[in-house]
Amino acid sequence: MAAVYSVLASGDEEGFWAEAAPIIPHPGELVFGIVAFAILYLVVARHVVPRLEQVLSERTTAIEGGLERAEQAQVQAEAALTQYRAQLAEARGEASRIRQEATEEGAAIVVEMRARAQAEADRIVAAAQQQIEAEHQHALIALRSEVGDLATELASRIVGEALADEARSSRVVDRFLAELEHLEPVAANGAGAPTGQDG
Repeated sequence: MAAVYSVLASGDEEGFWAEAAPIIPHPGELVFGIVAFAILYLVVARHVVPRLEQVLSERTTAIEGGLERAEQAQVQAEAALTQYRAQLAEARGEASRIRQEATEEGAAIVVEMRARAQAEADRIVAAAQQQIEAEHQHALIALRSEVGDLATELASRIVGEALADEARSSRVVDRFLAELEHLEPVAANGAGAPTGQDG
């Protein structure tokens, strides 16, 4: 340091700056550098920094808005997922209920169809029985008439007199048929046996 003061005191500034240039800048350059730095600082402080802050603020706002939108989207997605799961559970319950109702309706239809079939079968059987009974009555009436005629004719031949009297003929037929009813059912060709016993 003493060497620097000694060189400055000797008045040889050019020699001093030439020797100290690598370490200490020239005063003119130093002043110019400070002024240029101050101007650059002011320009940057007044124009660049506010613009950078504005851009940074816009980006921060955009990022925060994006994050908020992402959070809202996530909340909406979770709500939609919950709603979807609820609807899926409801649809499964509805499908189960519909299957149960279909099973019950099918069972009811089967029971109803069986009841209808049974009623129809009962009706057919009843109609057949009525028809059989009617045919039986018709056959019995026809058989009585025929047997009565045969019995009257046979009795007339056996007795040797005509049973022209209607009341007498009716009594003979009724007595003959009453005897037939007490016997086992006989075929039409064995109907003359009681008259043989009668003679």
